[in-house]
Amino acid sequence: MGVRPLRRRDARTWERLRRQNSAWLSPWEATLPPEAGRPTMTYRAMIGSMRRRARAGQSMPFALTWDDEMVGQLTVNGITWGSARWASLGYWVAEKHAGKGITPTGVALICDHLFSVVQLHRIEIAIRPENVASLRVPQKLGFTEIGLAPKFLHIAGDWRDHRIFQLLAEDARHGVVNRL
Repeated sequence: MGVRPLRRRDARTWERLRRQNSAWLSPWEATLPPEAGRPTMTYRAMIGSMRRRARAGQSMPFALTWDDEMVGQLTVNGITWGSARWASLGYWVAEKHAGKGITPTGVALICDHLFSVVQLHRIEIAIRPENVASLRVPQKLGFTEIGLAPKFLHIAGDWRDHRIFQLLAEDARHGVVNRL
């Protein structure tokens, strides 16, 4: 299990995983409010946008892998430089691969990269309070819960509350992977 950069040639696998896991993922998926217009959820449009944001230093898209096969996605979003030096993480994994430690391992690997190589100071994860499986990831890795953000993101067709977790570089001096 591991992570690697998301590639254009992942299109068929990504589309198959999204189709097969639609019911599993839809309660937790970001949606656009009506005033934002129509979403462009094709893989080609998504990867193009992510690659432009990555070149601008604002995002890093990764594939979560199991036996070298893509089974999910982990994205570093909203990278903020200057005096803040922080980013947020979002992730999903195929239902048949849930509970195998893939997501916590991927998040830990990326956190270590963000702290040691990219030199970020803070990493944030926002999760709906009802998403018990996803909540275990930051808890397992020693993230600190910093509060509840009411109506934080538009998810599954409405504005939803999220629990906010953070991990600071100084709290992970010995590596996040070592916490597993």
